[in-house]
Amino acid sequence: MHPLKNVFNKMTWDKRERAEYYIVYFIHRGALGDTRKINASHITKVGPSWFTYATGESDETLIPFHRVRQIVNVRTGKPVWTKRMRTTD
Repeated sequence: MHPLKNVFNKMTWDKRERAEYYIVYFIHRGALGDTRKINASHITKVGPSWFTYATGESDETLIPFHRVRQIVNVRTGKPVWTKRMRTTD
């Protein structure tokens, strides 16, 4: 199982957590800094390597896990998951 799916499952199914406590940052070409953020409460489905979200401004949109950059807990301001970036030497 993809490690990011574990994070999404915890946000969804752990009784101690609430999706609205998290912000998901992902690559979105054309957006400022090529990054978009959504509150995790907008996530409608989680698949093996993707999630979908819907907001009032759009229909359901599919985002593959490889585009997710970071998930941050808004209560603490700390990241709970950050994508490892490849370094070129």
